[in-house]
Amino acid sequence: MTFDSLGLSEKLLAAISKAKYDSPYPIQLEAIPAILQKKDLLGIAPTGSGKTASYVLPILQMLLEKEVPQNRNIPVLVIVPTRELAAQVQEVVKVFSEFLPRRIKTMAVFGGVSINPQMMNLHGTEILVATPGRLLDLVARNSIQLDKLQILVLDEADKVLNLGFKLEVDEILSRLPKKRQNILFSATMEESVEELINRLLHNPVKIEIEQDKIAPELILQSAYLVPMDYKGPLLRHLIQEGNWQQVLVFASSIRTADNVANKLKKHGIEAMAFHGDKSQGARTDALTKFKTGKIRVLVATDLAARGIDIKFLPHVINYELPRSPKDYIHRIGRTGRAGSEGEAISLVSEEEEHHFKVIQKKMGRRVEMIDAINLDFKR
Repeated sequence: MTFDSLGLSEKLLAAISKAKYDSPYPIQLEAIPAILQKKDLLGIAPTGSGKTASYVLPILQMLLEKEVPQNRNIPVLVIVPTRELAAQVQEVVKVFSEFLPRRIKTMAVFGGVSINPQMMNLHGTEILVATPGRLLDLVARNSIQLDKLQILVLDEADKVLNLGFKLEVDEILSRLPKKRQNILFSATMEESVEELINRLLHNPVKIEIEQDKIAPELILQSAYLVPMDYKGPLLRHLIQEGNWQQVLVFASSIRTADNVANKLKKHGIEAMAFHGDKSQGARTDALTKFKTGKIRVLVATDLAARGIDIKFLPHVINYELPRSPKDYIHRIGRTGRAGSEGEAISLVSEEEEHHFKVIQKKMGRRVEMIDAINLDFKR
């Protein structure tokens, strides 16, 4: 099927075409018509499944049919767990809004930066993308009003709750009108998420995209068996030998991410660390430089990397293995998107070998293991 069959306007289809979205992801096929019919929606889908476009596109179309708000009332609220995801959603809105007959004002608001510029620029906002804490700060200052909200999107609900925002979410929901459209996405169905679903959604359309369906055949997976002390030299060898220009490296701790980035820089490979201990300005700077090619390598922790969305990212490296098979799928799903091929490589120490076998078993896919001792690199 094509996007033409989903009931979207010609202006939106033109933007979709320009962004080189050839055909809809499975979640988009189901979600877009349901949202256009103003139904509540539950999507169980991991990052990389195309969920952001699945709600942004129909919401843009519905907003065109409404009057622009002339006050502090927000018609559409998107709640997200992290600053990076907020910026990413705002960027998706911008891409799909290019040919619309009028501007749909969208703002991303989050902590870590001054609240005053956000407060001054909120007038007339139609789509507000917000982290829970900053949203309540704005409500407390009477900068926005939620009592006339028409559409609520809760994106990555499991992460919102895992980050400790349950009380904030409860407070936000208590301020919303009872009559509204609700859209909820989550990668998992934890008990806390189920409780929220039962409170929030009314006869929702349910869509579930399995985790293992997001590791597409376009991702070439491989692994290197390498002693822990030799991971750094092997990583540098792979980057230099392959002349890789854009590499996302995953580390399991902030300390490791800093160490890996520093070692790469010492060996002439432009790299930056990306994690929660960095200021918002530093994270934005690192991500911008990575996207524009000013640095070759971004070394990220799992939580910080949740908001990273790069359409044609060619290489993902697991410097350390993640804790769970789901996290592994989430990591490698950063590449092989939008019809482009990608490569995912794991550096596996002897201590991690058993865990990597568990990951492969859960994924239902064997990954080729190369013994790094046979490679010619400076150990």
